[in-house]
Amino acid sequence: MINALNSRESNPLSSSLESLRDVISRHGLDARKALGQHFLLDPTITTRIAALAGNLSGRHVVEVGPGPGGLTRALLDTPASTVTAVELDTRAVAVINELALAFPNRLSVLEADALKHDLTALCPAPRHIVANLPYNVATPLLVGWLRQGSAWERMTLMFQQEVAERICAEPNSAHYGRLGVLSQWCAQCAIVMTLPPGAFSPPPAVWSAVVSITPHAAQPEPALFKAMERVTAAAFGQRRKMLRGSLKSVNGEALLAETGIDGTRRAETLSIAEFDLLARTHQTLSQKSAA
Repeated sequence: MINALNSRESNPLSSSLESLRDVISRHGLDARKALGQHFLLDPTITTRIAALAGNLSGRHVVEVGPGPGGLTRALLDTPASTVTAVELDTRAVAVINELALAFPNRLSVLEADALKHDLTALCPAPRHIVANLPYNVATPLLVGWLRQGSAWERMTLMFQQEVAERICAEPNSAHYGRLGVLSQWCAQCAIVMTLPPGAFSPPPAVWSAVVSITPHAAQPEPALFKAMERVTAAAFGQRRKMLRGSLKSVNGEALLAETGIDGTRRAETLSIAEFDLLARTHQTLSQKSAA
């Protein structure tokens, strides 16, 4: 198990800055459960995460929930053109603002709720998101970014391991559900790193995982994305039911007749391609009904 608190800070940038432990102590930046905070303090780990984002040369990186700035420092050690940190916690904003003074042309800070802010407005393309996400808002953040499709060249995101497994799950597996369908429909998704609780301060109750998410070249238009959200919400809202029962709220009888999908099947048996067919058919039927 990795002990994040006792590891020596060894990357080029960190070695010239105040230690993260001292920064946390000076700012009273204790991790708060209400904000879903679990800080990464080991520079070896943060450097690996930054490397997993790929070649960031010429890229503009957005980091959500930087906390004391461990991952921020690692991102500044990459050739990324700019790094924009989005933080809700005023205490952490003060920490990152101090770091920004040393990198006035590369690091900027926005004090905001990432759920309520269009992060694409913060920097030009090509954009990457690299973040150790606050666990309590990680899923809605991801779904919101998936809606923006090709606005993001790549996302490298830390989740609770169970959430990461849901994102990458295959049909007929225990973790396969709405989040996996939405994610894999829009992007290539893969777990690229797992971390034990002891890698964080304070340690969470569960393991964590980094997921690499690369949007597909072809992205669904907003109306089709909404159709997919409605279909998957209905299909997985009552997992034990057959599709002919679970899809009633989205005109399931007509959907199944048009697509030829067997109504006795359950949602977890359908492939991404079959959900795509259901979503497109639902959109078509809705448009005909509204005409």
